[in-house]
Amino acid sequence: MRIVIAGGSAAGLFTALLLARAGHDVVVLDRDRLEPAPDVESAAAAAFRPAAPQIVQPHLLMARCRELLTERLPDVYAGLLAAGVAEAPLRTQMPGTLADTAPWPGDERLMPVMTRRSTVDWVLSRVAAAEPRVDVRHGVKVTGLLAIAGLVAIPGRRPVAARPPHVTGVRTDQGDLNADLVVDATGRRSPVDDWLAQIGARPTATWFAECGIAYYSRHYRVRPAADLPGLPVTRTVVALDEFLAGKWGADNGAVQLAVAPLAADRRFRVARDPAVFTAVLRTVPAYAAWLDVMDPITDVFPMGGLHNTLRRLVTDGRPVATGLHAVGDSVCTTNPTLGRGLALALTGAADLADTLARHDGDPAGQALALDRLVGDHVEPFYRDQAEIDAARLAVMRHTLFGAPALRPAVVADRVSYPQLRAAGCYDPVAFRAFWTVNGMLCPPEEVYTDPHVVACTRAALSRHADGPPAAQPTREQLLAALSQ
Repeated sequence: MRIVIAGGSAAGLFTALLLARAGHDVVVLDRDRLEPAPDVESAAAAAFRPAAPQIVQPHLLMARCRELLTERLPDVYAGLLAAGVAEAPLRTQMPGTLADTAPWPGDERLMPVMTRRSTVDWVLSRVAAAEPRVDVRHGVKVTGLLAIAGLVAIPGRRPVAARPPHVTGVRTDQGDLNADLVVDATGRRSPVDDWLAQIGARPTATWFAECGIAYYSRHYRVRPAADLPGLPVTRTVVALDEFLAGKWGADNGAVQLAVAPLAADRRFRVARDPAVFTAVLRTVPAYAAWLDVMDPITDVFPMGGLHNTLRRLVTDGRPVATGLHAVGDSVCTTNPTLGRGLALALTGAADLADTLARHDGDPAGQALALDRLVGDHVEPFYRDQAEIDAARLAVMRHTLFGAPALRPAVVADRVSYPQLRAAGCYDPVAFRAFWTVNGMLCPPEEVYTDPHVVACTRAALSRHADGPPAAQPTREQLLAALSQ
């Protein structure tokens, strides 16, 4: 088949490589005019683009993404390691409060991989450029779809829509392009519903849930021979009373720091200033120690307007159009704190490749089968993130604005993500269950309702309540930092 992919970020390139290696001819259209970078650091320096502000925010490859790469795209994974991306064995993520730090069978599956997103995109673009069946075209904007209307003529009456339109290509700002299949990989601002309206199709089914936070992040590099306060490859995210702070290890000695307040908390809008950003992080001892051994290598990157979203191209049991699929952020976006985006993108690409192989020549069957896989592999993580964010937002709004406190429902045979995170600081079963959810190795609900996990989590919380207290600033210290 000749396949056109709208969007050349990670989701689009994952998809292009898998489909090309399955024997399809793939054209990738990206609206931005991107010049190939000669090396990783040049790619990082030029990574920011308004159409994809998430690229400069903290990233990592969760266990599910690593597993799929080693199975489906081993050359990409080898390229990442050659580019300086750092594997982080599970022992590197163990907190000091965890008494049992001995390795367990299966720990290797839970290993995350630390990298900047720009390094992932740099490696993917180089592999895609060398792939014979992939043609990546930059500076081409998709403006709509070509389609055959799903109309049936009835004698004496106007034609009626008896089936969904069938997509036969794309319209672009440089002319029409025919295709046997079109894939939307345009990201979280996907215009797919506008495209569908233009061809007389029904809109997609879409769900939204608040993230409610804004992001301010900056990249650093560890000084040579510095006496480090911990391991560079750790991921540590701390939920404080008035904001969230995080550290993510990355490739080539880089480290990513972030401050994430409520989007409605106007006090933090000055955090885009490097002096203010630094002052805020210095109010948290764990991050102050890291600032003492690193030098900034970027400015501060703000990002807002975040939502958890889920989009499905089948509604009421019928595809909105045949010959059209979607992957990556065009299907699902989640709060970037948990780093699920790349794993969901590669999962969607792999599911699409498998679906086309199993339903060759059956466009309606392809749409229905891929939608079932979205329900199995994507929707559970959207719903999990929506639940996590709702609980966190309620706590912060109560603290900051006096909103009613949320009393979490107590379910006898289930634990929650915050409970797992707290118990994982002490109990080895809860710790691995927490990283199984983080690693996206199975639907979260399977972990939350596992009887052994529930028992160990409850036992740990009975001894340690809400987990180790986080050292954090007073209101006065935070206001002083924001006044820099």
